[in-house]
Amino acid sequence: MRGDSGRFGRPVSGAPGETRRRLRFLLSMRTLAGQVFLLQLAVVALIVTAALVALVVQARRDTMADARSRTLAAAQTFANAPGIVAALRGPDPSAVLQPHAEAARKAAGVDAIIVYGLDGITLTHSDPRQIGRRVIGPYAEAAAGKAFTRTFKGTLGLSVVSAVPVKDTHDSVVAIVSAPVRVEKVQHRLDRQLPVLFGGAAGALLIAAGGAGLVSSRLRRQTHGLGPTEMTRMYEHHDAVLHAVREGVLIVGGDGRLLLANDEARRLLDLPADAEGRQVTGLGLEADLAGLLASDRPATDEVHLAGDRLLAVNKRLTAPHGPRGSVVTLRDTTELRALTGRAEGARERLKLLYDAGVEIGTTLDVRRTAGELAEVAVPRFADVVTVELLDPVLHGEESAGGTAGMRLAAVAGPGAGPPLHPVGELIGSVTPHAVGEGTAESGAVLVKDLRTAGGPGDQDPERVRRILERGFHSLLVVPLRARGVVLGTAAFWRTGASPPFEGEDVSLAEELAARAAVCIDNARRYTREHTMAVTLQHSLLPRELPEQGALEVAYRYLPAQAGVGGDWFDVIPLSGARVALVVGDVVGHGLHAAATMGRLRTAVHNFAGLDMPLEELLTRLDELVAQIDADEAAAGEDGQGITGATCLYAVYDPTSGRLAIATAGHPGPAVVRPDGTVDFPPVPVSPPLGLGIGLPVESTELTVPEGSRLVLYTDGLIEDRHRDPDAGLRALRDALTGPDRAPEATCAAVMEAMLSDRPRDDIALLVARTRRLDPAQIAEWQVPGDPAAVAPVRGACARRLTEWGLEENAFTAELILSELITNAIRYGAEPITVRLIRTEPVSGSAAGTLIFEVADGSSTSPRLRRAGVTDEGGRGLFLVAQFAERWGTRYTPTGKVIWAEQPLHGGAAPSAEQLGGILLGEGAALGGAWESDDIAP
Repeated sequence: MRGDSGRFGRPVSGAPGETRRRLRFLLSMRTLAGQVFLLQLAVVALIVTAALVALVVQARRDTMADARSRTLAAAQTFANAPGIVAALRGPDPSAVLQPHAEAARKAAGVDAIIVYGLDGITLTHSDPRQIGRRVIGPYAEAAAGKAFTRTFKGTLGLSVVSAVPVKDTHDSVVAIVSAPVRVEKVQHRLDRQLPVLFGGAAGALLIAAGGAGLVSSRLRRQTHGLGPTEMTRMYEHHDAVLHAVREGVLIVGGDGRLLLANDEARRLLDLPADAEGRQVTGLGLEADLAGLLASDRPATDEVHLAGDRLLAVNKRLTAPHGPRGSVVTLRDTTELRALTGRAEGARERLKLLYDAGVEIGTTLDVRRTAGELAEVAVPRFADVVTVELLDPVLHGEESAGGTAGMRLAAVAGPGAGPPLHPVGELIGSVTPHAVGEGTAESGAVLVKDLRTAGGPGDQDPERVRRILERGFHSLLVVPLRARGVVLGTAAFWRTGASPPFEGEDVSLAEELAARAAVCIDNARRYTREHTMAVTLQHSLLPRELPEQGALEVAYRYLPAQAGVGGDWFDVIPLSGARVALVVGDVVGHGLHAAATMGRLRTAVHNFAGLDMPLEELLTRLDELVAQIDADEAAAGEDGQGITGATCLYAVYDPTSGRLAIATAGHPGPAVVRPDGTVDFPPVPVSPPLGLGIGLPVESTELTVPEGSRLVLYTDGLIEDRHRDPDAGLRALRDALTGPDRAPEATCAAVMEAMLSDRPRDDIALLVARTRRLDPAQIAEWQVPGDPAAVAPVRGACARRLTEWGLEENAFTAELILSELITNAIRYGAEPITVRLIRTEPVSGSAAGTLIFEVADGSSTSPRLRRAGVTDEGGRGLFLVAQFAERWGTRYTPTGKVIWAEQPLHGGAAPSAEQLGGILLGEGAALGGAWESDDIAP
């Protein structure tokens, strides 16, 4: 059965002769498919032939290489075999070596393994008849100790021989081993592979021919067997389509002549009928478009003007893929350009708003935020931007409304400066035509042309004239409003060739101003809170250090950039000319930390006034911090807990030079000795305050030489984001090491060396240089527990006061000392010690002090009370309180000390009448306690 096929059809079934017909079609040179088939077949045949020749040549080369390596390996193996040197030196080397040589020959696949003596005698050979014969061969090189491989042609054909010297233990050549092999013997393997190679080549050729046939068959189906005529017709159809497309097409020759222009190109460029064949520069086109068409420069979507049309031009060069020239396509984008321009403008506006959201408000500084608004809008929206803020806003205060008291907070743009006001100047408004007040209270004000916008609002015509002379021609002013409150105004200016502001610019300016106003308001509120916290903290810190003679003190306090914290320091005069030095740190920042710091500082003052031991003082402070946390937790103040505080408390005694130190979680002090060496004495560190661990507080004591500097600090000085505490201590040691400096100079040097650009934590630094009291300023007596001993001690006190030149203070001093000693004898226990200390003034405005101390072995503390009319005693402490500036009790490990201080103002002592008046004013008579003081031996 035969199936019918049309011009381009496929036979339905395999009719007789169909295969021959297809073959003739494939081999026909009149069809494109036949030409492709024969070309592919020829190319495959050439490739297969070249590959076959290369394989044969490579195989022969490999054969020769195999023969060389085989003979050399066999000769080297036998020459280096164990026992060969011993066999050569034996009585019959041939009998020993011949069997081994034959075995090695068979194993290596060579023709023979021959051993020659240095005299040329053959010791082993594959032919036993050759053993014992002298031979002359090219073995001189081997006899010299160098192996070689050579190719020679003998009676048996082309052969390869390798000779290797046999060396003894002294590296001397004793024999030569050679291994010959015929190349034919190695090459027989290649001969067996040749049929396989030819068979594979034939198979590859058949497969390639089949593949080419399949490709040609596919090509025949795709082209439907078209010949040259049909292809020509196809190109004619393509030409017809070329002129029907909606895109202009030009083909320009290498000489600049127009070779082809479709109908759309003629319409878009308004080409004359005889345009083809003419120079493109002579077709009446725009100069830039004609220059592009005549040049060798490619182009992609370049916009050029052609009459009243905007054309997108694409140009590609035909070389090197064709004759020199170019192909140009033209697309009318007049309407698309207008739409694209509006879309591009919208995109730029969105991009500006996005950048404003990122770049405005990077800090909490009001002026910097105003500057960021001005910078982000220049030059993408305006040429110059000015931002005016109400004066209270700049100081963190609430705005009262209106525009009175406005300041120019920021200016950006190349036209900034005169005639605009300087930044920071207090002004009414920097904008002409009184637009400031209307803007602040209502909405945006747009002045498209400043030159024609005059009116009664011109408050400064001269300045308006200067503004116009500088080229400012358009203005847009919008209010800065947040939470319904006006903060100021932002003015956007355009100058020179920039287009004037339009109505659509108002919404963008208002959006910029709204975003900036929120950031400015946040910065204003932060400024207010920061100012309040700083003010509170400064009010809680010491405003000036108290006068005392034991230490020369200087200090530095620096709040953190991010906000104030809870660091504090203090200098507290104690009894007996002693001085307490305190530094502490409350965890956290802000108002809460500052307020808590004030509470702790007050508590330390109160505890220090009780003359508590260091350990007890820190224990009481720990209980206080824990109680504060508990109270706040009970009140539901989430996130406001202290969560810990640290404190270092040190007491210096100038009479002995002893320094007692206790610390609760705080870094220990540094001690700078008079010779300039720095030491960090080990201090027992107790847990921070408020943790509720209940561990006891430990203290330590050390003696410091006079003139030493005690350096107390908080962790903000030594810790930083780029520096660990150990590195900070090393840096502090370096800053303190050196010649003796005053405390003020020491503070300056430490801050300069240790301070970072933006400290993350507060820094408190306290430097105190020690002084020692001269032994001549101290008098001490041991008192027996007998009332009769009061008078001698009182007399000794009077004599010492006379030596000190304080005769006018003797009466009051004797009175105070008599009452204290009497009290210790009556109510205390032995041993009783009396100490009199005189401190000298350290400045012209201060006076010295006379200190009385009576120590006994009892821990019972006296208290001041009002004595009855009939009471015999109870008036002694009242007298002490009346004539002493301060008095009190402090406990010691062995008892207590009752002390009193009398200022040396130089006034006259009270008379007996005055003394009686004081007592009578209290409704009491002179009795018991005073009478006991008059007991004399």
